[in-house]
Amino acid sequence: MIIEIEDSIREAAPDLKVVQMEADVTNVPTTEALKSEFEALMADVQGRYEMPDVNKRSGIAATRAAYKALGKDPNRYRPSCEAMCRRIVKGMGLYYIDNLVDLINILSIRTGYSIGGFDADKISSDVLRLGVGREGEPFEGIGRGELNIHGLPVYRDAVGGIGTPTSDNERTKIDLGTRRLLMCINIYGEEVPLAETVELARRLLSDYVSARNVTVQVIEA
Repeated sequence: MIIEIEDSIREAAPDLKVVQMEADVTNVPTTEALKSEFEALMADVQGRYEMPDVNKRSGIAATRAAYKALGKDPNRYRPSCEAMCRRIVKGMGLYYIDNLVDLINILSIRTGYSIGGFDADKISSDVLRLGVGREGEPFEGIGRGELNIHGLPVYRDAVGGIGTPTSDNERTKIDLGTRRLLMCINIYGEEVPLAETVELARRLLSDYVSARNVTVQVIEA
């Protein structure tokens, strides 16, 4: 898969780095081992942050700054990492989905980065372009229905948008039948060093979905 960053994103987020990871995976329902790791992480987040601190995490703050530069209100359309952290701090917790989705959420919460996770076999081209959502552009967010992506960073394949830092699209979502993963770690501003982020991603993929043939590329704005 080739990822191209459009000039509109480069101008709004000149420090952006996208870590593109692909792997063959064996997805399964959420295991007790993953639940234990997730519960420990949520307890750590609850003990570490008060609500006003969440959007000051450097990875989240940089994503919000990119939204503002593109004309999107990050308080109405929160980056996914921020939304998850807020739920945890409120004591609401998160739903378990399956090992692959849940490990991506663990990675996102630990690093402060919003992450796109896609079933690569559902993507309709060999090239993804990261651009800006257009007025009236159709996009069905996972579990959210139609999402107004105008002004959001959006990955598009030949058919249309598949992912934003707020929500991915139903069309290319991960499920228990997913065999090939494309994961895009969106680093608008560094919170956890890139090498450490990749190492953690590799460990989670190996531990929970038996990842094989893992490839990593870094695309810079």
